[in-house]
Amino acid sequence: MSIATNVLTSEWTKIRSVRSTYWTLFSAAATTIGLSAIVCAVYVAQYDHLTARDKVGFNPASTSLTGGVLAQFAIAVLGVLVISSEYATGMIRTTFAAVPQRLTVLAAKAAVFAAVTLVVTTAACFIAFFIGQAMLSAKGLGISIGSPDALRTVVGTSLYLAVLGLLSLGLGGLIRKTAGAITAMVGILFVLPVLASLLPSSMDAVQRYLPSEAGQAIINGGSTARGGTALSPWVGLGVFFLYAAAALGAAAVTLVRRDA
Repeated sequence: MSIATNVLTSEWTKIRSVRSTYWTLFSAAATTIGLSAIVCAVYVAQYDHLTARDKVGFNPASTSLTGGVLAQFAIAVLGVLVISSEYATGMIRTTFAAVPQRLTVLAAKAAVFAAVTLVVTTAACFIAFFIGQAMLSAKGLGISIGSPDALRTVVGTSLYLAVLGLLSLGLGGLIRKTAGAITAMVGILFVLPVLASLLPSSMDAVQRYLPSEAGQAIINGGSTARGGTALSPWVGLGVFFLYAAAALGAAAVTLVRRDA
Protein backbone atom coordinates (compact mmCIF):
# COMPACT_ATOMS: atom_id res chain seq x y z
CA MET A 1 0.00 0.00 0.00
CA SER A 2 1.19 3.54 -0.75
CA ILE A 3 1.86 6.11 1.97
CA ALA A 4 -1.22 8.08 0.96
CA THR A 5 -3.45 5.02 1.25
CA ASN A 6 -1.99 4.13 4.64
CA VAL A 7 -2.54 7.68 5.92
CA LEU A 8 -6.12 7.72 4.64
CA THR A 9 -6.77 4.41 6.39
CA SER A 10 -5.24 5.77 9.58
CA GLU A 11 -7.38 8.92 9.50
CA TRP A 12 -10.50 6.86 8.81
CA THR A 13 -9.69 4.70 11.82
CA LYS A 14 -9.23 7.79 13.99
CA ILE A 15 -12.44 9.52 13.01
CA ARG A 16 -14.63 6.44 13.42
CA SER A 17 -13.06 5.37 16.72
CA VAL A 18 -13.99 8.61 18.52
CA ARG A 19 -17.43 8.63 20.12
CA SER A 20 -17.88 12.37 19.63
CA THR A 21 -17.84 11.82 15.85
CA TYR A 22 -21.00 9.72 16.00
CA TRP A 23 -22.80 12.03 18.41
CA THR A 24 -21.92 15.17 16.46
CA LEU A 25 -22.92 13.71 13.10
CA PHE A 26 -26.10 12.34 14.65
CA SER A 27 -26.89 15.80 16.03
CA ALA A 28 -26.32 17.37 12.63
CA ALA A 29 -28.54 14.82 10.89
CA ALA A 30 -31.25 14.94 13.54
CA THR A 31 -31.29 18.73 13.48
CA THR A 32 -31.46 18.84 9.69
CA ILE A 33 -34.40 16.44 9.62
CA GLY A 34 -36.21 17.36 12.84
CA LEU A 35 -36.04 21.15 12.71
CA SER A 36 -36.93 21.16 9.01
CA ALA A 37 -39.99 19.04 9.71
CA ILE A 38 -41.06 21.37 12.53
CA VAL A 39 -40.71 24.45 10.33
CA CYS A 40 -42.76 22.83 7.56
CA ALA A 41 -45.43 21.74 10.05
CA VAL A 42 -45.68 25.25 11.49
CA TYR A 43 -45.90 26.78 8.01
CA VAL A 44 -48.72 24.43 7.04
CA ALA A 45 -50.56 25.18 10.31
CA GLN A 46 -50.24 28.94 9.81
CA TYR A 47 -50.73 28.95 6.04
CA ASP A 48 -54.33 30.18 6.07
CA HIS A 49 -53.29 33.20 8.17
CA LEU A 50 -50.29 34.25 6.08
CA THR A 51 -50.26 37.38 3.94
CA ALA A 52 -50.08 37.23 0.17
CA ARG A 53 -46.54 38.59 0.35
CA ASP A 54 -45.43 35.75 2.63
CA LYS A 55 -46.96 33.19 0.29
CA VAL A 56 -45.32 34.67 -2.81
CA GLY A 57 -41.86 34.54 -1.26
CA PHE A 58 -42.23 30.94 -0.11
CA ASN A 59 -39.61 28.43 -1.30
CA PRO A 60 -40.70 24.84 -0.55
CA ALA A 61 -37.27 23.32 -1.21
CA SER A 62 -35.24 25.61 1.07
CA THR A 63 -37.99 25.58 3.73
CA SER A 64 -37.78 21.79 3.96
CA LEU A 65 -34.04 22.13 4.61
CA THR A 66 -34.15 24.90 7.22
CA GLY A 67 -32.61 22.58 9.81
CA GLY A 68 -29.37 22.56 7.84
CA VAL A 69 -28.72 26.12 8.97
CA LEU A 70 -28.54 25.01 12.61
CA ALA A 71 -26.77 21.75 11.75
CA GLN A 72 -23.85 23.79 10.50
CA PHE A 73 -22.79 24.45 14.08
CA ALA A 74 -22.42 20.71 14.79
CA ILE A 75 -20.41 20.23 11.60
CA ALA A 76 -18.20 23.21 12.45
CA VAL A 77 -17.46 21.84 15.92
CA LEU A 78 -16.60 18.40 14.53
CA GLY A 79 -14.34 19.92 11.88
CA VAL A 80 -12.38 21.73 14.56
CA LEU A 81 -12.17 18.66 16.80
CA VAL A 82 -10.83 16.45 14.01
CA ILE A 83 -7.49 18.21 14.27
CA SER A 84 -7.50 20.31 17.46
CA SER A 85 -8.17 17.29 19.69
CA GLU A 86 -4.88 15.75 18.54
CA TYR A 87 -3.03 18.92 19.52
CA ALA A 88 -4.80 18.93 22.89
CA THR A 89 -3.79 15.35 23.71
CA GLY A 90 -0.34 15.53 22.13
CA MET A 91 -1.20 12.69 19.75
CA ILE A 92 -0.30 14.91 16.83
CA ARG A 93 3.38 14.37 17.67
CA THR A 94 2.89 10.61 17.40
CA THR A 95 1.11 11.09 14.08
CA PHE A 96 3.96 13.19 12.65
CA ALA A 97 6.56 10.79 14.01
CA ALA A 98 4.86 7.98 12.10
CA VAL A 99 4.21 10.13 9.02
CA PRO A 100 6.76 12.96 8.65
CA GLN A 101 4.94 14.22 5.54
CA ARG A 102 2.75 16.68 7.42
CA LEU A 103 0.92 17.97 4.37
CA THR A 104 -0.07 14.42 3.50
CA VAL A 105 -1.58 14.06 6.97
CA LEU A 106 -3.55 17.29 6.61
CA ALA A 107 -4.80 16.32 3.15
CA ALA A 108 -5.87 12.90 4.43
CA LYS A 109 -7.74 14.45 7.37
CA ALA A 110 -9.54 16.84 5.03
CA ALA A 111 -10.43 14.11 2.51
CA VAL A 112 -11.76 11.64 5.08
CA PHE A 113 -13.68 14.24 7.01
CA ALA A 114 -15.20 15.78 3.87
CA ALA A 115 -16.27 12.35 2.60
CA VAL A 116 -17.88 11.32 5.89
CA THR A 117 -19.64 14.68 6.25
CA LEU A 118 -20.89 14.62 2.67
CA VAL A 119 -22.35 11.11 2.98
CA VAL A 120 -24.16 11.83 6.26
CA THR A 121 -25.47 15.28 5.33
CA THR A 122 -26.59 14.18 1.87
CA ALA A 123 -28.66 11.38 3.36
CA ALA A 124 -30.09 13.74 5.99
CA CYS A 125 -30.93 16.41 3.40
CA PHE A 126 -32.79 14.02 1.15
CA ILE A 127 -34.77 12.64 4.10
CA ALA A 128 -35.57 16.17 5.30
CA PHE A 129 -36.67 17.18 1.81
CA PHE A 130 -39.07 14.28 1.30
CA ILE A 131 -40.55 14.59 4.81
CA GLY A 132 -40.97 18.33 4.38
CA GLN A 133 -42.62 18.01 0.98
CA ALA A 134 -45.01 15.38 2.32
CA MET A 135 -46.10 17.85 5.00
CA LEU A 136 -46.36 20.78 2.61
CA SER A 137 -48.48 18.71 0.25
CA ALA A 138 -51.32 19.00 2.76
CA LYS A 139 -51.75 22.55 1.44
CA GLY A 140 -50.77 21.71 -2.11
CA LEU A 141 -47.34 23.30 -1.66
CA GLY A 142 -45.14 20.22 -2.01
CA ILE A 143 -42.82 19.73 -4.95
CA SER A 144 -40.94 16.74 -6.34
CA ILE A 145 -37.19 16.28 -6.41
CA GLY A 146 -37.40 16.82 -10.16
CA SER A 147 -38.90 20.29 -9.81
CA PRO A 148 -36.74 23.25 -10.89
CA ASP A 149 -33.91 23.94 -8.42
CA ALA A 150 -35.10 21.26 -5.96
CA LEU A 151 -32.22 18.83 -6.52
CA ARG A 152 -29.74 21.72 -6.53
CA THR A 153 -31.05 22.89 -3.16
CA VAL A 154 -30.82 19.45 -1.58
CA VAL A 155 -27.37 18.58 -2.93
CA GLY A 156 -26.21 22.16 -2.44
CA THR A 157 -27.11 22.09 1.25
CA SER A 158 -24.99 18.99 1.81
CA LEU A 159 -22.13 20.51 -0.20
CA TYR A 160 -22.37 23.69 1.86
CA LEU A 161 -22.09 21.69 5.09
CA ALA A 162 -19.13 19.68 3.76
CA VAL A 163 -17.26 22.82 2.70
CA LEU A 164 -18.11 24.39 6.05
CA GLY A 165 -16.50 21.39 7.71
CA LEU A 166 -13.32 21.94 5.69
CA LEU A 167 -13.27 25.61 6.68
CA SER A 168 -13.55 24.69 10.35
CA LEU A 169 -10.88 22.01 9.99
CA GLY A 170 -8.58 24.60 8.44
CA LEU A 171 -9.19 27.02 11.28
CA GLY A 172 -8.66 24.21 13.79
CA GLY A 173 -5.28 23.44 12.23
CA LEU A 174 -4.37 27.12 12.12
CA ILE A 175 -5.41 28.06 15.67
CA ARG A 176 -4.76 24.63 17.22
CA LYS A 177 -6.96 25.39 20.24
CA THR A 178 -10.47 23.94 20.28
CA ALA A 179 -12.12 26.84 22.10
CA GLY A 180 -10.38 29.45 19.97
CA ALA A 181 -11.23 27.78 16.67
CA ILE A 182 -14.87 27.20 17.62
CA THR A 183 -15.14 30.84 18.70
CA ALA A 184 -13.72 31.91 15.35
CA MET A 185 -16.28 29.77 13.52
CA VAL A 186 -19.14 31.21 15.57
CA GLY A 187 -17.91 34.67 14.65
CA ILE A 188 -17.76 33.80 10.97
CA LEU A 189 -21.16 32.09 10.85
CA PHE A 190 -23.25 34.22 13.17
CA VAL A 191 -21.52 37.45 14.23
CA LEU A 192 -20.26 38.69 10.85
CA PRO A 193 -23.72 38.49 9.18
CA VAL A 194 -25.25 40.45 12.08
CA LEU A 195 -22.59 43.15 11.80
CA ALA A 196 -23.03 43.25 8.02
CA SER A 197 -26.78 43.72 8.43
CA LEU A 198 -26.06 47.00 10.22
CA LEU A 199 -24.34 48.40 7.15
CA PRO A 200 -26.28 50.64 4.71
CA SER A 201 -28.12 48.83 1.93
CA SER A 202 -25.70 50.41 -0.52
CA MET A 203 -23.05 48.07 0.88
CA ASP A 204 -24.94 44.84 0.15
CA ALA A 205 -21.96 43.79 -1.97
CA VAL A 206 -20.01 43.34 1.26
CA GLN A 207 -22.68 41.11 2.74
CA ARG A 208 -22.98 38.82 -0.26
CA TYR A 209 -19.28 37.95 -0.13
CA LEU A 210 -19.27 36.96 3.54
CA PRO A 211 -18.49 33.25 3.95
CA SER A 212 -21.90 32.18 5.24
CA GLU A 213 -23.86 34.40 2.86
CA ALA A 214 -21.87 33.26 -0.16
CA GLY A 215 -22.15 29.59 0.77
CA GLN A 216 -25.86 29.72 1.54
CA ALA A 217 -26.62 31.17 -1.90
CA ILE A 218 -26.72 27.55 -3.06
CA ILE A 219 -29.60 27.01 -0.59
CA ASN A 220 -31.43 30.32 -0.84
CA GLY A 221 -31.16 30.52 -4.61
CA GLY A 222 -30.10 34.15 -4.96
CA SER A 223 -31.27 36.26 -2.04
CA THR A 224 -29.41 37.50 1.03
CA ALA A 225 -30.66 37.39 4.59
CA ARG A 226 -32.21 40.83 4.27
CA GLY A 227 -33.66 40.35 0.82
CA GLY A 228 -30.88 41.82 -1.30
CA THR A 229 -29.39 40.21 -4.38
CA ALA A 230 -26.94 37.42 -3.57
CA LEU A 231 -24.35 35.69 -5.67
CA SER A 232 -25.68 33.04 -8.00
CA PRO A 233 -25.93 29.62 -6.29
CA TRP A 234 -22.85 27.91 -7.75
CA VAL A 235 -20.73 31.07 -7.77
CA GLY A 236 -21.58 31.58 -4.11
CA LEU A 237 -20.58 28.01 -3.27
CA GLY A 238 -17.35 28.53 -5.21
CA VAL A 239 -16.54 31.65 -3.19
CA PHE A 240 -17.26 29.73 0.00
CA PHE A 241 -14.93 26.96 -1.13
CA LEU A 242 -12.19 29.55 -1.67
CA TYR A 243 -12.55 30.59 1.98
CA ALA A 244 -12.17 26.95 3.02
CA ALA A 245 -9.16 26.51 0.71
CA ALA A 246 -7.55 29.63 2.17
CA ALA A 247 -8.03 28.33 5.72
CA LEU A 248 -6.57 24.94 4.81
CA GLY A 249 -3.69 26.66 2.99
CA ALA A 250 -2.91 28.78 6.04
CA ALA A 251 -3.07 25.67 8.22
CA ALA A 252 -0.69 23.90 5.86
CA VAL A 253 1.84 26.74 6.07
CA THR A 254 1.78 26.79 9.88
CA LEU A 255 1.92 23.01 9.98
CA VAL A 256 5.21 23.02 8.10
CA ARG A 257 6.78 26.05 9.80
CA ARG A 258 5.71 25.50 13.42
CA ASP A 259 6.49 22.70 15.82
CA ALA A 260 3.68 20.38 16.79
